[in-house]
Amino acid sequence: MKTLVIDDERLARKELINLLSKYPDITIEGECSNGEEALAMIEQVQPDLIFLDVQMPGMSGFDMLDKLENVPYVIFVTAYDEYALKAFEVNALDYVLKPVEEDRLAEAVQKVIRAKQRDDQRLRLSQEGRLGQEDQIFIKDGEKCWFVALNEVRMFESEGNYVRVYFQNFKPLILKSLNNLEDRLDHTFFRTNRKFVVNLRWVQSVENWFNGGLRLTLKDGTQVEVSRRQSARFREMLSL
Repeated sequence: MKTLVIDDERLARKELINLLSKYPDITIEGECSNGEEALAMIEQVQPDLIFLDVQMPGMSGFDMLDKLENVPYVIFVTAYDEYALKAFEVNALDYVLKPVEEDRLAEAVQKVIRAKQRDDQRLRLSQEGRLGQEDQIFIKDGEKCWFVALNEVRMFESEGNYVRVYFQNFKPLILKSLNNLEDRLDHTFFRTNRKFVVNLRWVQSVENWFNGGLRLTLKDGTQVEVSRRQSARFREMLSL
């Protein structure tokens, strides 16, 4: 990730850059001593991540963020703890106090790496037009409505022109064919047979079944048979 360090204290910048040198995911593209310099360099470099001090001469870190049209990932690094709430209000990923401790910095860096991986996956799935584990779907069955993350959905079951959606203790029906639904979901959902699509993240165990098929046991105890044809695809897809 292309990274900028923005702090009016030269020694603080050098210390932080030194600590960050051990992280291969982070590439330091530059350092800035004030908000004006940072705005110019951000426009030039287009960083993925900035480490930002709060109190700087002429323009605070918050004032600088207000001037950005596209805000990168932000980790505040400051000696003052009273700005923490405001930092999270502007969607900063973390707020690290000076002097920076290595363990605390490692925690902040891991948050950024996870956020980048999550956003990259969302972008990829969006470009593919498919829905993945991190996406949320709106479900309406009669007068009842839910807004649920797909990682909570363990299974879809075909019932004629409808599909039953299994999540938590609910199993509402939606007016959609299983074929159309399968086309909208990414590879973490698998069509086991004519009636079921299961969330592979919910599979607890797999066992051989009749006629070359398989049987999946989900984390909630539900057992779903995989047809012989789909069993061959399942083995091919998940084998090393």
